[in-house]
Amino acid sequence: MEREARKMKFELMASMMCADYGHLADEVQALDAAGIDSFHIDIMDGRYVPNFAMSLNDMRYIRMATEKPLDVHLMVEHPNNTVSLFLNHLKPGDTVYIHPEAEYHPSTTLQKIIDAGMVPGIAINPGTSVETVYEMLRIVKKVLVMSVNPGNAGQMFLSYVGEKYKKLLPLQEEMGFEVYWDGACSAEKIKTFAPMGVKGFVLGTTLLFGKKTAYAETIRQIRELDI
Repeated sequence: MEREARKMKFELMASMMCADYGHLADEVQALDAAGIDSFHIDIMDGRYVPNFAMSLNDMRYIRMATEKPLDVHLMVEHPNNTVSLFLNHLKPGDTVYIHPEAEYHPSTTLQKIIDAGMVPGIAINPGTSVETVYEMLRIVKKVLVMSVNPGNAGQMFLSYVGEKYKKLLPLQEEMGFEVYWDGACSAEKIKTFAPMGVKGFVLGTTLLFGKKTAYAETIRQIRELDI
């Protein structure tokens, strides 16, 4: 019983921008069967971040290909203008994150997400302080903390972001949100931050994709970390 409880402490999300797009159907099926908790969808517009990643059609396909929840991370300017395009193709209970800096009135966009039956979230860049998003912590249910600058996979962990978790985690219960990790997620980071109260981790090229180990084996090893 104690071993099972330990395995349930954190969620694992697959960063689908790192998947093999020549075999996307196989990727979704393999990750689903391997026990991934949700599929993380990075949408980039080439303006808010200097890169283009996944598209609305990529998200639509993955939404149809799995019953698991989707975590849609909108790295776009003025998400209020386009968020409905994404909400129209999601299921109630899916998560949508926005970056507060990308919108004049982020609470308006978050309300659209709530009204559509989705889980509202904000993503916090390494250079964004907790203090500047404090009021929004009462609105959202999830806070995605970026441990790398957004826009590209395979970046180095920015160690000063660890202090941001120390500020956010004590506020979770009072303000009703959960904290998630995105970027350069290694087994050591999970072992360190899951016991501190981080709810889930986005897995990319550091731990999950581009390896010789099968997804099921990698996920099993993560679940069995000595935490």
